[in-house]
Amino acid sequence: MVAVNPFRHGALLAAGLALMALSACGGKTSVSSVPPEYHARQDGVHEIPTVNPAYLTARNKRQWVHYNGPEEPGTIVVDPYARVLYHVVEPGKAMRMGVAVGKAGKGFAGDAVIRRKREYPNWTPTANMIKDDPDLYGPLSKGLPGGLDNPLGARALYLYQGNRDTYYRIHGTMDPGSIGKATSAGCIRLFNQDIIDMYEEVPVNTPVHVRSYAESLELEGPMVELHTGYVVPASDTKAIEADRKAYEAGLITDQATLEAQQHAAAVASAEERERLLAGPN
Repeated sequence: MVAVNPFRHGALLAAGLALMALSACGGKTSVSSVPPEYHARQDGVHEIPTVNPAYLTARNKRQWVHYNGPEEPGTIVVDPYARVLYHVVEPGKAMRMGVAVGKAGKGFAGDAVIRRKREYPNWTPTANMIKDDPDLYGPLSKGLPGGLDNPLGARALYLYQGNRDTYYRIHGTMDPGSIGKATSAGCIRLFNQDIIDMYEEVPVNTPVHVRSYAESLELEGPMVELHTGYVVPASDTKAIEADRKAYEAGLITDQATLEAQQHAAAVASAEERERLLAGPN
């Protein structure tokens, strides 16, 4: 059994137009195979695009599920290892959504509450992000205004313990293809449609529990990361074998190659954005 490496794969948290252009290069998305909740929608001055059906895997689509955790109704539960989020609505019942998880998404476990909510929040890379990847984040050191080309996407929920900001965020994304995968930066991302609806449903002071790895193993069981970057339960041998055969047949792009391509495109976009913001000399 292949163990999940949470930091190896996934699309980068890119700030700029590059990933948006990459995801749009296939033309308009047919809505015939997309659930209504993931259709395009007008959100103020922004139009949220239809989610590509290729991204709506069984684990990514929101769905009602039986919930076997101990949390009370009204709680949001984040499992960064199984890459799912639960909104517990009644005993034994929850709405489950797929999430993308960045490095910061595994930097906190335990209980917190939502103290702030923001629509189309601004975003600024941290000092550590700039230090770790100056080519990508250096040009963006002054931050980005809110919008669909912003890494926080359409909405953000900010988690606190008491009056202390945990710097843990549940937010939207500019890169819907990352949902269900590990990413190099950021916290917990959802499809913009999912975070918009959750934003309306959960008030300030909503409790949030972020599972530890031990809790995830106990409640979800061991997970296996596929060559596609998604995870499935280790018991899903059919999916694991199909993924192996597809990879060996060359039908799945190597994730390291894909990540390098995305990084190069994101760096170019960040440099172009810096040039445009600077204006003419």
